[in-house]
Amino acid sequence: MIRVGYGYDVHRTAAGRRLMLGGVVIPWDRGLLGHSDADVLLHAITDAVLGALAAGDIGQWFPPDDERYRDADSAELLRTVLRAPCCAGWRLGNVDATVVAERPRLLPYVPAMRRAIAALFEAGEDQVSVKATTSEGLGFAGRGEGMTAAAVVLLVREGR
Repeated sequence: MIRVGYGYDVHRTAAGRRLMLGGVVIPWDRGLLGHSDADVLLHAITDAVLGALAAGDIGQWFPPDDERYRDADSAELLRTVLRAPCCAGWRLGNVDATVVAERPRLLPYVPAMRRAIAALFEAGEDQVSVKATTSEGLGFAGRGEGMTAAAVVLLVREGR
């Protein structure tokens, strides 16, 4: 048995914040604004996992008005979901994710993001695809006002 989930997230850019993407610190003069560390890529992946299992969404699991999650490590949020009873018996088939950002150039960091995400799932790097693209200067992402990420996750029932 397999399950497929889709996740999407968006965050504004902001001065004075560290940029975290896919569990990796990206050197840049801006970061993403959010209640947690605002890792837009891990948030999209987390929502995709939850969607595959019909287990709600990241905002239900980690409400943005809950002070326990202020500046939370998004990798730890994903780990929490992956350790939850709803994920028992499921393993990663693959994840395919895309980050949309005009700046900074993300390609040099994609291998580190793939490694970090694979480690969270205890999976092989060949099961994790991370792509980076721009919006060709269009919209809020094109103006550098924010970033988006989308992810599709395939989960496979263990032992079947």
